[in-house]
Amino acid sequence: MTRVKVVLVDDQALMRQGLRKLLEVEDGVEVVGEAADGHEALHVIGECRPHVALVDMRMPGMNGVELIARLAAEHPQVAVIVLSTFDEDEYIFGALRGGATGYLLKDCSPEELVAAVHRVSRGQTVLGSPVAARLVAELRQLPLRGSAGFPGRELLSERELEVARMVAAGAANREIAARLSISEGTVKNHVSSVLRKLGLRDRIQLALRLRS
Repeated sequence: MTRVKVVLVDDQALMRQGLRKLLEVEDGVEVVGEAADGHEALHVIGECRPHVALVDMRMPGMNGVELIARLAAEHPQVAVIVLSTFDEDEYIFGALRGGATGYLLKDCSPEELVAAVHRVSRGQTVLGSPVAARLVAELRQLPLRGSAGFPGRELLSERELEVARMVAAGAANREIAARLSISEGTVKNHVSSVLRKLGLRDRIQLALRLRS
């Protein structure tokens, strides 16, 4: 079984030590490096080539949002999980827009963290329950952009745009299929096509593109 290689990025040595001990007992996880700030993280990640980076939000020199944007540009193969004590909109939206694939609060359980590491390594998005609830609530308060109001609109067919807007409104595939009188499989195909054309990873990034 291929181990998931992880780099820990946190300015608190005690936190890094605790995370290392927690993760190293897992057979499928290997901690390959640590960094105390964003600049060091870029170097360590370039050297270690991890699958996953666990990133704190508040660090000296370069905060988590800046680091995530740099990683997305320079090391797009690395999945980033934010592990923070802060659930402010600035951090959540900034991290997800920047390319983070997960956002957990530091009071999450060890089991939740380990599961998140495995899930993001497989390309899934993971949000802790409080973060997910905050994100959904905030997205629903933001107005959808106009038909020409987001980058890449011209790449979508009218049906794809229709599906995209329903996704951004929080509708599940089953609900979209019922409203449009099409199969769930067809909805999934449309969603996949929209994500591919817009260069987005998942439905969360699609909602952010159309609403913020």
